Amino acid sequence: MAATVRIHRAGAGYALDEPGGFLGSGFFVAPNWVLTCAHVACEGEGGEVAVVYEPAPGRGRSAVPGQVVATLPDGAAPASGNWPAPDLALIRLSEPVDHECVYVSERPAAYYGDGKVLYAGWTEYGGQLQMLYGTLSVEGTIGSWSADVQMRLGENDLPYGVSGGPVIDPVRGEVIGIVKSRAHHARGGTSIGLEQLRTLPVSAEPLAAEHDDLYQAVFQAHDRYHRDRQRHPAARRHTWVDVQSQLGARPGRTLSPDERVQLLGRLADLPPPASTRSLLDILESLPDFEAPLPLPAPRGWRDGLGALYESARDDGALDLVLGYAVRVIGAERPYVAPRTPAAEEALWDWVRRAGERLGARQRHVLATYWSQERPAHRPGPLRPRPRPAQPVVLVELEQRHWDPERCDWSVTVAPLGAEARRLTGAEEVPLAELAERLTAPLVEAFRQSDRPGRPAVLQVAVPYRLLGRLAVDDWRLGPDTEPVGALRQVVLRCKDRDRLVEDDPFGDDDPFGEGGASGAGGESGEGGAGGAGDWAGPVAVDPFELEEERRARWRWLHRHRAAVEVLDCDDGLRGPVPRLEELRGLSHATVPVLCQFGDDRYEDDAAELARIVRGGFSVALWRSRRGSPEAVCGEFHRGTFDEIAGPPSAHQLPEIVHDLRRKLRVGQPETFWAAGIALLYDDPHQPLPGAGDLLEAP
Repeated sequence: MAATVRIHRAGAGYALDEPGGFLGSGFFVAPNWVLTCAHVACEGEGGEVAVVYEPAPGRGRSAVPGQVVATLPDGAAPASGNWPAPDLALIRLSEPVDHECVYVSERPAAYYGDGKVLYAGWTEYGGQLQMLYGTLSVEGTIGSWSADVQMRLGENDLPYGVSGGPVIDPVRGEVIGIVKSRAHHARGGTSIGLEQLRTLPVSAEPLAAEHDDLYQAVFQAHDRYHRDRQRHPAARRHTWVDVQSQLGARPGRTLSPDERVQLLGRLADLPPPASTRSLLDILESLPDFEAPLPLPAPRGWRDGLGALYESARDDGALDLVLGYAVRVIGAERPYVAPRTPAAEEALWDWVRRAGERLGARQRHVLATYWSQERPAHRPGPLRPRPRPAQPVVLVELEQRHWDPERCDWSVTVAPLGAEARRLTGAEEVPLAELAERLTAPLVEAFRQSDRPGRPAVLQVAVPYRLLGRLAVDDWRLGPDTEPVGALRQVVLRCKDRDRLVEDDPFGDDDPFGEGGASGAGGESGEGGAGGAGDWAGPVAVDPFELEEERRARWRWLHRHRAAVEVLDCDDGLRGPVPRLEELRGLSHATVPVLCQFGDDRYEDDAAELARIVRGGFSVALWRSRRGSPEAVCGEFHRGTFDEIAGPPSAHQLPEIVHDLRRKLRVGQPETFWAAGIALLYDDPHQPLPGAGDLLEAP
């Protein structure tokens, strides 16, 4: 019910409870994806709708715009207004939000044999929109084995508006279908099984990534969500696994609820099957697989697992499931994602632990298969290629210590083949007016620097206290323009790094975690009581040693593949950034990442960034987090691993972050994890102007 939403006409605005624009029901099937009926979604104009949802119990309802990106059957609405089966539509949200997701069964609804189902949805009652739920009896089917098949439901009313709501197996707690229609002259109506989404069209061209296949993108995100939701140690609300474990389901089941979501999550970390045929080959190669293949045919790894359930015979099914999992590890890949070897290792680790329940012969067979297919036998990474030079526009900010809400600024241009030249500047500008004051100078600077196909990189050098405070990539250079981060590469640099390497630049303040509980609260002395321990005075570090260490890290990182290290979050559990000496002990390939930046911190955010900077890191990434503390952050961790550790060299990081911002701006859900990210990219070999060297682009 928490995941069940209302679909309204676009532009619901503040009239969220007005029945006039209400179209029907739907539900979150994966993060930022809503499933509903085509006849509901297509009542909106131009494929635009508004999704009204509640982020968490008691937090009130909100509306978010959405785009109808797929309908089944495909094509325009029929003239009669009566959509033929399967009558399904997927809505992609235009911006990231926090919400619950239903748990979708891996098995087709055709296998459902019990006599009762639950349903949920919204309807108008007494002039108000109300949530409705209840039970329905299963009274048979309509249609043949194709997409026309519908489950007939009875013994209860299905009022207007509940179309598009979920149909649930009450025994297993899984969504198996969607309410399609209500009977005109009797109680009840019909539902469509969600396995019909397997018929979504897929390009005949080779896939470059999982999100090129809409079906795979949605259901892999679904399975990762439930895996990450279960891992989240700070969550207070019960998960699907928690509830299922309390129900005490039938004895002798092959997988516990937790094992099930962990296996599905690990399968979802892998690239999807190369084709339906390749998946069927794996199923048919299993020696004990005897059940007829369901229709529509399995398409994703989760579908293959669902097909195995029909061959399950008490504990003997475990051998079948694990044999399937190791064959998935060795499967042909339509593309190779950066995380593939690690995901294969994680899946094998799960198989090995689950296989301890098997006999010695079965364990030997699994281990032999793994030894032949392990990631070490796959091709190695590509060698890094040098990146072409780009023009640069540099903005430098100098914060006034006696008035930290004002700053001096300057704009410098460094066109290709020319020396850096200061363009203009100003003093005592309020931080709140900074973006507005910089609009005209930046427009002129870009005009002088941009070349066709090679827009200038915007570098913004700020004091460490402003590193995480200014959303530079959101600056707009005009009332109707895109954010600058969506138009060009934007990176941050630390202007007062030389001050941070002094022994004790802030007196009693201790922004580096060497002691003291004051954090970096500035002149007010406020900050987090971060529990850094008893202060024994600052640690003396040779600034020349730190600078050489910083240069060595930069060189290594731009010659080898990066290793992402999320410093402040362990599967959703917040924690402090390690102390300075621990940071210096990290490998030279490390790119520090902050997941919980801006949320309830152990200490001041600026202090943690200062510690990373002082630790010799010139490349770091963080996101300004303003969501619910229970929000699942697995996609952010996974996204940084894929995008930051994926390229052969850190030279590509500014371009990658720009591409993420551009895709985020146009509403591509696979990049929603990157909302609010910022990139520190501060080349020690190219000092800021005034140090005697030419400024160059990353």
